[in-house]
Amino acid sequence: MFKAIFTNSFGILFSRILGFFRDLLTASILGANIYSDIFFIAFKLPNLFRRIFAEGAFTQVFMPAFARSKHKGVFSANVFLIFISIVLLITLIVNLFPSLWAQAIAVGFDEKSIEIAAPFVAINFWYLPLIFTITFLSAILQYKHHFATSAFSTALLNLSLILALYFSQDKSQIEIVYYLSWGVVIGGILQLLVHLIAIQRLGLLKLIVGGFKYLHKKSKFIKSDTTKFRNQFFPAMWGNSTAQVSAFLDTFLASFLLTGSISYLYYANRIFQLPLALFAIATSIALFPRIARYIKNKDEKKALEFLQHAFWFLAFLLTASAIGGLVLSREITSLLFQRGAFSADDTQNTTLVLQMYMIGLLPFGLQKLFVLWLYAKEMQMKAAKIATYSLLTYIIFALSLISPMGVSGLALASTVGGFVSFTLTIRVFGVKNFFNIIHSKNTIYLFVSAILFTILLLIFKLIFFTLRTV
Repeated sequence: MFKAIFTNSFGILFSRILGFFRDLLTASILGANIYSDIFFIAFKLPNLFRRIFAEGAFTQVFMPAFARSKHKGVFSANVFLIFISIVLLITLIVNLFPSLWAQAIAVGFDEKSIEIAAPFVAINFWYLPLIFTITFLSAILQYKHHFATSAFSTALLNLSLILALYFSQDKSQIEIVYYLSWGVVIGGILQLLVHLIAIQRLGLLKLIVGGFKYLHKKSKFIKSDTTKFRNQFFPAMWGNSTAQVSAFLDTFLASFLLTGSISYLYYANRIFQLPLALFAIATSIALFPRIARYIKNKDEKKALEFLQHAFWFLAFLLTASAIGGLVLSREITSLLFQRGAFSADDTQNTTLVLQMYMIGLLPFGLQKLFVLWLYAKEMQMKAAKIATYSLLTYIIFALSLISPMGVSGLALASTVGGFVSFTLTIRVFGVKNFFNIIHSKNTIYLFVSAILFTILLLIFKLIFFTLRTV
């Protein structure tokens, strides 16, 4: 298990380092203004649908269904054709009416800004069918316990965007956004190619091709599998959609605030997502195939044992990351972004947003671990209800906090929603099971380590402040 976690973590770390370098260049070249806001909106729209259709709901429902199916090739081919048809249809609609979609995600933009954003929305959306195909192939690779390709492939997207920034740095801001948008599409193509190569090398291409070849003849054998998949998918889709709806509402509400607010949310969230992806997401990806198999074989004791090991691994790392992010939030933001067009005021605003996000790092990360249990036991409907309550909590607090706190209030509302989601997930998982997991000496070690780490960081911050003012 830990080998898979470290493979995922290292791949994600490598990709995120390139991602931060990309963001550093973006902040330096574009800064935090209307053009950066336009690109982030154009790129957010396909990512919204990607996380709804692909990385979230699809993988969580497809994996147990694929493991259970006796006709894996035919089942996977049938599912792929259904979903790629829907994704391509949505992509074509967006390309026919890009202004409407741009306006839907950034209502606060004026007519001129919407007009500028429309072509970028259309270009970026072609990333969606590419990334869905990648996710489909990645799920099959994960079933075979191959994680490296998916973990490292995101680096290709970041490299594509870095090169786009490099070649466009002396051009006008609108031309830079064009380069970035086409860089997204090229990055998606490169990701798809490396997944196809991995599928070929692991001998899985025959399974996939055979599934398409015999789909018509053997479709009757997968009717029950397909029906169950469909019934499980829609609750899972809604459960995963709520986090994306929350991100969508962030952008929607931030578009009414001062210029650059969308960018402040983006840059702070990028920092917040690093430990979340590096530890929580990497662990959940590595753990899910094993838990799904153990539960399918009715071996819950073994599944809980793996969950316990992963819990303490995550709890220590996420606690350290949250403390470090809170104490050193300004220093991190300044080091990463404050140069070129990114001013000291931009650093201050991004820091406030980052602090609000970091408060919720631990519950957000641990919830991703425990929700695996729900999906592996095919309790998608309960997971969807939890996500709905979390979204409603976010909406109430976002509307309450946006006036007194501005853009940082939106981040705090997201954090409150994360606490609600974690609490309700533990209730379904079982409070008794949860306390059995945390009932050990590790709890004391975690508490003492957190205090000592906080003191150490405060001393470091004081030394840094003293040296800077001398």
